[in-house]
Amino acid sequence: MFGFKSHHGRHHGPHGPHGHHPHHGGPGGHGGHQGGPRGRGPKMFDAGAMRYVVLQLIAEKPRHGYEIIKELEQRSGGAYTPSPGAIYPLLALLLDMGHVSASADGNKKLHTITPEGEAFLAENRQLVDAIQARLAEPDEQREGLRAVMHEVKQAAIEQARASNHNPERLEQIRAILRKAAADIAAL
Repeated sequence: MFGFKSHHGRHHGPHGPHGHHPHHGGPGGHGGHQGGPRGRGPKMFDAGAMRYVVLQLIAEKPRHGYEIIKELEQRSGGAYTPSPGAIYPLLALLLDMGHVSASADGNKKLHTITPEGEAFLAENRQLVDAIQARLAEPDEQREGLRAVMHEVKQAAIEQARASNHNPERLEQIRAILRKAAADIAAL
């Protein structure tokens, strides 16, 4: 599933024999472009690094795909939430590689690391640890931005409540927020 056969007959995952998508350049995919899909921001990991992160999470305890998404969001302090379109094909690849097994758990699949997956992590422990450290790094600039965004939200809510449903005041708030959004989008 999701695999390709090379001209030598070997089976490869959806990202080619070396973890690179055959039509998108290097390991970051998309010819080195660092932006995520449709405005999701820069990628935290390339496809190859994500494989190690997901496998490490499954090594810690068996997980469903949705649990992996939520755990990555939590560990990054909300700075990174992978899309299902990134996680589920990767789980299928790890399954094809023999690094995880999947068992039915209601209408979900519970992924468990295999001995082959454990050996793969052990062989790449230094890299796995470096990637994990990057995920855990606090990003002070991003945290500062998040705090300001929260202040703007709170001010808008408070002023909207204080306006007593005054249409002119509500329109002023909307206009300020629209202008701020447009100014930021224009950067």
